[in-house]
Amino acid sequence: MSKRYLTRTGWRTVLSNVNFDLKKGEKVGILGRNGAGKSTLIRLMSGVEPPTTGTIERKMSISWPLAFSGAFQGSLTGMDNLRFISRIYDVDFDYMKAFTEEFSELGDYLYEPVKKYSSGMKARLAFALSLSVEFDCYLIDEVIAVGDSRFAAKCKHELFEKRKDRSIILVSHSPAAIKEYCDNAMVLNKGIMHQFENIDEAYKFYNTNQ
Repeated sequence: MSKRYLTRTGWRTVLSNVNFDLKKGEKVGILGRNGAGKSTLIRLMSGVEPPTTGTIERKMSISWPLAFSGAFQGSLTGMDNLRFISRIYDVDFDYMKAFTEEFSELGDYLYEPVKKYSSGMKARLAFALSLSVEFDCYLIDEVIAVGDSRFAAKCKHELFEKRKDRSIILVSHSPAAIKEYCDNAMVLNKGIMHQFENIDEAYKFYNTNQ
């Protein structure tokens, strides 16, 4: 698949003929510097945007990008957004409410309009909602950095320990994070995806092509 955008100076290709498979339970890291197209790739895989050419075949349920709050309706409360998502994904509202209240630690702010939230509060809500829906594959745009270190550790335990049987795609510019959480890695460089036999080979290529 490929993705391009129309800019003032013409068409700009962000992703060019990207092609890969992800098996159930597989954890793959995608390395790339800022501007390499990592976030665009995540949006395409989650269905937020369509590719310009090509198709994405999904044989498992895929999350929206973890901690992504762009889909929230700002004039609605956190709880109203939760209710809306529970209907879309057909998840029991009471379960989703209880999980989000406990996990997000937002307290009474859940009953305030999301437009009043700080970016960190939005990320907490988004992460809690993401984990309250059971997906086969979770998409992570950069390493989890939500709130303080204690809350970040809580997020990592919930995702990487309690859901260790799920597939994960972690996009990052940090080789250390990918080595810690992934089984293999690819490198996105100038819109082209490079695949390797192991993480060390991907790391060498990434360093050479910084």
